[in-house]
Amino acid sequence: MRKLMFLSSAVALLFSVSSVAENIHFPEEFVPLQVGERIIESSLFSRVDDLELAPGTYQLRLKYTDLYEDDYDTHEVVESEPFWVDVTIEAGKNYTLVFNRASNAISAKVFAQAPGVSLKTKDNPLAVPLETISNSELASAMPAKLAAAHQTSLLKPQVIKPIAPINGKGMPSAADMLDFWWQQATPAQQKAFLEKVTK
Repeated sequence: MRKLMFLSSAVALLFSVSSVAENIHFPEEFVPLQVGERIIESSLFSRVDDLELAPGTYQLRLKYTDLYEDDYDTHEVVESEPFWVDVTIEAGKNYTLVFNRASNAISAKVFAQAPGVSLKTKDNPLAVPLETISNSELASAMPAKLAAAHQTSLLKPQVIKPIAPINGKGMPSAADMLDFWWQQATPAQQKAFLEKVTK
């Protein structure tokens, strides 16, 4: 009886945790770099293919990178500058980022200049195109947006949204990353950090 109760509790917990966040799967040609202001740590050995996000609207910073064979033994890497997309995550839906992959390196270079991506759910065959914003476009629009945000904040009180959980599968924990960087720091840097943290 205890085993059955324990098993049913574990299953209920699993379903309750999975209902809090939805999943976005990224193809190997796209690297998620950032969600809002939060940077996603990844490397060649711990690549982030999936993000779990609570329902809501997010700005994602992505980078396109693809490998094309030129001849039998040579290849060319085609990369885009990082760019931003706005995504809206609905409860109970899992998403896949999709795009039309170029057939050769020349077409891929054209694509990299203005990447076009869409979000697709498993239950809907139609993908929703996402508007892409380059870093330079975002930087030029930022002063106007900040001024507008400041003006509206004077008119009404700010509503602070709770931070949604981000979980990149295969991503190192914050404690592991802190430990790694602590080991890289000089004794003077470690002392300065401790003084800053204990203020």
